[in-house]
Amino acid sequence: MTRVWKWNRPVTVREVLEDLQRERTIAYTTVMTVLDNLHQKGWVRREAEGRAYRYEAVSTRAAYSAALMNDAWSQSDNPAAALVAFFGMMSEEQRAALSDAVRMVQGPDTSPPETPPDTPSEPPSPPSSAEPSPPPSAEPSPPPSPESSAPPSPAPSGAAPNPGSVPDTGER
Repeated sequence: MTRVWKWNRPVTVREVLEDLQRERTIAYTTVMTVLDNLHQKGWVRREAEGRAYRYEAVSTRAAYSAALMNDAWSQSDNPAAALVAFFGMMSEEQRAALSDAVRMVQGPDTSPPETPPDTPSEPPSPPSSAEPSPPPSAEPSPPPSPESSAPPSPAPSGAAPNPGSVPDTGER
């Protein structure tokens, strides 16, 4: 499957054989049998071209990996504990990738806004008595309009991420 995903196009047994033979000795019939088995299991589809077949992956490598993880997780008698153990095995790079993936699935406006460390969390205190306050005016000032003081409304929480914003991992 790695060779079929690598090329991301329909491939022949001969093409896969020649690529594999750069690394080791392997028989044509072995490659043909493996690709036929993958076809029977539904992992590749094939189309006749002359006396040969062209094989193409049915799904991406990422979808295959996701299916394996889902299968393993669903067979656990304690899915939460399995996830905690899995997360504990992850490298920092893998955890960062997981965080990115969660943000993509949740959408852009579902996390609380971050407060920069040097920004106070309380409103500023009124000016000290050392500064003179402006003289009271004869006319009261109008109240601020709701649009100017209200923060922008977030996007709906169920909004799906823009598929065009998903990074291409090159796994196909």
